[in-house]
Amino acid sequence: MASSLKPKNIYDVFLSFRGADLRSNFIGHLYQALHHNGVYTFRDSEELKKGDQISPVLMKAIEESCIAIIVFSEDYASSRWCLEELAKIIECKEQKNLIVLPVFYKVDPKEVREGRKSYKRSLGKHEFKFGKDSEKVKRWKKALSDAGNLSGWHLNEGDESELIQEIVNKISTYLDRPLHVAKHPIGIYSRVTELKSMLKLESNDGILMVGLWGQGGIGKTCLAKALYNVLFRKFEGACFLANVRETSKDSRGLVTLQEIMLNDILLLQQRLKVSNVDEGINLIQRRLGRKKVLLIIDDVDALCQLDALVGKGDWFGNGSRIIVTTRDKQLLTCHRIDQHHVYEVEALSNNQAHELLSKHAFQTHQIRTDLVDGALKYAKGLPLALEVLGSLLCGTTENVWESTIKKLSRNPDKAINNVLKVSFDGLDENEKEIFLHIACFFKGWATEHTKKVLDSCDLETIVGFDILIKRSLISIESGILKMHDLIQAMGMDIVNQECRDDPGRRSKLWLYDDVVDVLSHDMGDCAVKAIVLALPEPTEMRINPDAFTKLRRLRLLILHNVHSSFQGPICLPSELRWFEWPGCAHEIPKFSASAKKLVGLNMSKGNITEVLKQFKAFQNLKYVNFSHCELMVRMPNLSCTPNLEELDFSNCKNLVEAHESIAYLDKLQVLNFSKCRELSVFPNVLKSKNLQVLDFNHCTKFERFPDIPNKLEDLGELFLEGIAIRELPTSIENLVALKRMYIHDCKNLEHLPSNIYKLQNLEDLEVQHCTNLIEFPQYENSVDSCMKAGLSNLRQLNLVGCNLSQVEFLENLSCFPLLECLFLAENNMTTLPSFNNKRDRLYRLEVQDCHQLQEILKLPSFLRYFRASNCESLQKKEDLTTIHSFVHGDLANMVPGSHDLVRFSLSLSLSLSLSHARVRIDVEYMLGPSCACISQ
Repeated sequence: MASSLKPKNIYDVFLSFRGADLRSNFIGHLYQALHHNGVYTFRDSEELKKGDQISPVLMKAIEESCIAIIVFSEDYASSRWCLEELAKIIECKEQKNLIVLPVFYKVDPKEVREGRKSYKRSLGKHEFKFGKDSEKVKRWKKALSDAGNLSGWHLNEGDESELIQEIVNKISTYLDRPLHVAKHPIGIYSRVTELKSMLKLESNDGILMVGLWGQGGIGKTCLAKALYNVLFRKFEGACFLANVRETSKDSRGLVTLQEIMLNDILLLQQRLKVSNVDEGINLIQRRLGRKKVLLIIDDVDALCQLDALVGKGDWFGNGSRIIVTTRDKQLLTCHRIDQHHVYEVEALSNNQAHELLSKHAFQTHQIRTDLVDGALKYAKGLPLALEVLGSLLCGTTENVWESTIKKLSRNPDKAINNVLKVSFDGLDENEKEIFLHIACFFKGWATEHTKKVLDSCDLETIVGFDILIKRSLISIESGILKMHDLIQAMGMDIVNQECRDDPGRRSKLWLYDDVVDVLSHDMGDCAVKAIVLALPEPTEMRINPDAFTKLRRLRLLILHNVHSSFQGPICLPSELRWFEWPGCAHEIPKFSASAKKLVGLNMSKGNITEVLKQFKAFQNLKYVNFSHCELMVRMPNLSCTPNLEELDFSNCKNLVEAHESIAYLDKLQVLNFSKCRELSVFPNVLKSKNLQVLDFNHCTKFERFPDIPNKLEDLGELFLEGIAIRELPTSIENLVALKRMYIHDCKNLEHLPSNIYKLQNLEDLEVQHCTNLIEFPQYENSVDSCMKAGLSNLRQLNLVGCNLSQVEFLENLSCFPLLECLFLAENNMTTLPSFNNKRDRLYRLEVQDCHQLQEILKLPSFLRYFRASNCESLQKKEDLTTIHSFVHGDLANMVPGSHDLVRFSLSLSLSLSLSHARVRIDVEYMLGPSCACISQ
């Protein structure tokens, strides 16, 4: 914790004056008035002003004061101690932002700042004693001049009591400013340091707005208060507008906030009144337009609040800083606060959380480590939760700790829930439903899968997820949905409050006992709309045969690791949108006679053998997953599912035939038949024009790839590993969007069509261990003048283990202008052609285990990595002095292919030109029947 940032002022006011007459009259009355108003004032005594040096006690008191009042009287400058005090006060004003208020008591300010009359006589005496050029006297003169130019009070013959009251009022306006931050401000001041850097306080150019964003209870307000206390004295005016969200609910709420801002910053003796918002906007612009202000607007939840209070930030003087705290990141974006000026307030670290809990909960006795860890796990670094939990557990026994933590895991604390629920209450119905689904079901699930499920339930996830993220209710990490445990508990509690005693009257069920209660009994009319039960291990559940039929409102049903032995078909309600029951022992479910609204069906790992007539009138069905249904032999006719987007039959080991209907599903995007080892019958053509992923990996009896009669604009990946095809059709050229094609271990593949060169978007082509391929096609000049030559975007070409006897296609590398990596290992070519294109980008070349390779003529000029081990027939080798673009690498890893290395020497030469320096590597070597691996 950066404790140095905490305000350290002990005294409110330091009084500097001279003379016993003042002490007993004006100073005495002023001191009493300040004391009466609760202003803690340091008034020195004569004992502290004895000797030649000013007392360290006085110096320390000045440093520890918020305000210094200097009472300049006729005799003030005669005291060298008063002048030393004054010099120290001016120093603290400049270095520590000490507020300095002068009172010219029966002397003219000109006498002080210009050294006239009594001040001239007194300074003359000091010059006589210390020398006219004394640094001390010069410092005193400067301090008098600076103080004499400050705004203050001038009293000649007026009413002293009125002046004293005016001074007290002015002091009070200054001293009311620091805010209470927290009882135990753990972790706050280190964050203040980070925020000070973001605020660029050294610059007075323009106005800067910064957002503090985070979930409820995370400590945004405490952080903003701490920042305010550290900074407010650096500005001409400051205001902390608290509870903006709550205050704005009142009909005159925004007007009230405008009045508070104006009066706090202007410090007027008579409070300013505002009639309406528009008048308030004009007053703010007119009265504060030239002031350098610090303005903190706390807990904003609507754009209209910022529009009424700060506009676009240009209503104030240069150097102003505006800080907005909110739970809604989108609000900051809409107000044009850029991302670089949004500070995300995160949970406390484990150590900070432990310290905060200790401050609130521990007294004299120690608590078992496991109980402390349980409390910390519950709070998950949320300061609000740690404070509430600490107050609940303070001074209690270990038994109470254990009981409290168990209770809170079932029923969240109301004080915490009420704070967190504010974010939920501000959501629209769409976002509320999405939030409750995630809280009850989908925390920790894959984001994309969850979106599909929720979209199927008529929820808008694109906008919904964005809003929930920006309001700190959810986050996404590595594609997984995350949510703070306490926010999740709040969401679950909202659902439980629908009816705590009867789960059948709740909209969502996720606990085993509640699901059993509903599915094992005849519930009659039921309010349940969603059931998601994901058990950690397989569990038997008794299900009433008519259970699902009774759930007329049910839209979502997901059962993982649920086994049921009831006999007969599953009858599902017509309102159901998503049915997911992996491992279900039953056949395809039956639906009621009314229109079927199902969007997603997942019966993977089931005992299904055939699906013949069930798919009729499923107009809305988009996602079907029958993967790992090892007994399935035939797939269904899907012609009545025109909106199907994803179809997964992977690992259906006994699936023999793919139905003709899949060839004509216009909206199909993903088609997966991987590891369908018996698949041999497939449509002759494939017209699914929106296809994006096509996977036939390990379909070992799949002999004929379908024709592609029309251009497929979206198919980016093609997986053909371990299949039985002999060739690819020439219509492969219609896969115009293809970026990655993987053809591995296709032992029967003999031919690739030459029009593969028409795949202009292909970036990665892997044809590995296709042992009958023998040759890779050569590029044939296209008659189409608009067609780019060759594989114009190919970055990687992998032809390992294909028994290629020649690689003549490489003689024209202009067909591969962007090629970077070329893998030719385990092939039968005898010669590696010259790579003489100066524009080539090839930096990695591997030809190891090419046992017939005899010649390497000319290597690419930009080569970084070259491997040619176990090339026993290699005789003619490239002169490596031509490889002149060496980039520093690990030369120690040059491993010879055999022990027949005779001599290997290395020399480096530096070649300079006018435009650049170039490092060249010259390698002289004589090798036996093997070649080295050269890593550059």
